[in-house]
Amino acid sequence: MSSGFGIGGKPGRCYPIWMDFSACMSEADNPKQCKDFRDDYLECLHHRKEFARLNAVYRSEIRGDHLGQDQPQQQHQ
Repeated sequence: MSSGFGIGGKPGRCYPIWMDFSACMSEADNPKQCKDFRDDYLECLHHRKEFARLNAVYRSEIRGDHLGQDQPQQQHQ
């Protein structure tokens, strides 16, 4: 694990979450009890859930079926 300091000398953005995860792991009888802390830490590092959601919204906008907007009905001639 790194020192916990970012580029500007301040604590890194994920360091407090890492500390929560680390504390959980040191106190837990079963590592599975810390799954939520682990998930939060990995999300902070990699933003996978955030990017997946952004991609889903983008694809939805491309298809034209984003939330809150009525679909234009096709007229049959």
